[in-house]
Amino acid sequence: MKSGKAVGPDDIPVEVWKCLGEAAVEFLTSLFNRVLESERMPEEWRSVLVPIFKNKGDVQSCSNYRGIKLMSHTMKLWERVVEARLRKVVEICEQQYGFMPRKSTTDAIFALRILMEKYRDGQRELHCVFVDLEKAYDRVPREELWYCMRKSGVTEKYVKVVQDMYERSRTVVRCAVGQTEEFKVEVGLHQGSTLSPFLFAIVMDQLSEEVRQESPWTMMFADDIVICSESREQVEENLERWRFALERRGMKVSGSKTEYMCVNEREGSGTVRLQGEEVKKVQEFKYLGSTVQSNGECGKEVKKRVQAGWNGWRKVWGVLCERKISARIKGKVYRTVVRAAMLYGLETMSLRKRQESELEVAELKMLRFSLGVTRLDRIRNEYIRGTAHVGRLGDKVREARLRWFGHVQRRESDKLHPDSVTHTFAYLR
Repeated sequence: MKSGKAVGPDDIPVEVWKCLGEAAVEFLTSLFNRVLESERMPEEWRSVLVPIFKNKGDVQSCSNYRGIKLMSHTMKLWERVVEARLRKVVEICEQQYGFMPRKSTTDAIFALRILMEKYRDGQRELHCVFVDLEKAYDRVPREELWYCMRKSGVTEKYVKVVQDMYERSRTVVRCAVGQTEEFKVEVGLHQGSTLSPFLFAIVMDQLSEEVRQESPWTMMFADDIVICSESREQVEENLERWRFALERRGMKVSGSKTEYMCVNEREGSGTVRLQGEEVKKVQEFKYLGSTVQSNGECGKEVKKRVQAGWNGWRKVWGVLCERKISARIKGKVYRTVVRAAMLYGLETMSLRKRQESELEVAELKMLRFSLGVTRLDRIRNEYIRGTAHVGRLGDKVREARLRWFGHVQRRESDKLHPDSVTHTFAYLR
């Protein structure tokens, strides 16, 4: 567990246990064994503090706000132990990319991009619906969770252990005007819990068992769902099946935030409807932080990577522009904060020279600002990079792409393996 996290109501940070070393390991082992045997955790762990944060959308709409539960760090350690045990017995479907071992957002972005590129090259239509679940974690019925855990093969012992985590839990909400009184929450998963993402994956795995297709036609990253099909009628039918499967088990599809995109759209392709209402049709969509376009291009995503780099640069400009700090240290800060933001997801794209040049021009502007150098000084770019110990961004992109190629090659049994990809889309050529 990382240090520097906000503490729960008990005000005991995880750093305390880290500092105690072996003594902490022995104490926590004994404590967790007692909790497992009795199936009862300490009452102090049941208190939760919930600060409110705003999501995207209208400030005046209550549906655009969410809470993150600040829980006891000791309880989070216990949740990690339980999660490790559950992962050994529960097998999640390949369509789930969220919080799964050897999978990341890059895998899901790559799968979607290569699907779109193949259909663009084959001059065929591809219809994609990006499904948004309304308050996904907060809507999971507890009884449904217990049912899905048992159906996934979790032993009754650990079902009762997880049930105990949710029984008699007390919540206090913190907002701009103060804190509320304690109250009970009898539905949904704990936001901010270490165990909740995997529990949600178990629920989604069981709820989607009858409606999901193989990857990449259906992809899930926790509650972010993408449904793809070759025809508008088919993707509309699949969307309705998903809605029915989810809503009959207590979940709800957000019609206002669900969006539809068509690759290689022909005239008169029409729109997709959900319960009689048109789903918003878009030409681009921000999927897991990376913008995908209906024409298969990545120009807008490159511009957003440049903007993300500048946003990161502004956050640390006080360090990067400080004359008393050495160029080597500035280079380290730049590579860690700024370049990491610019490189996100680029290994999944087919960049053109103009787009690569756009990234490098932005990077050199940042480095010149950091080193106090202007174009009038007539200092070569190679000297700027050498002083800051920062290599060419284009070389870094190619390095990341080769690393990603090796990653895909090693996943022989996965749908992302090149042989599987070639076989899947061979008829498009």
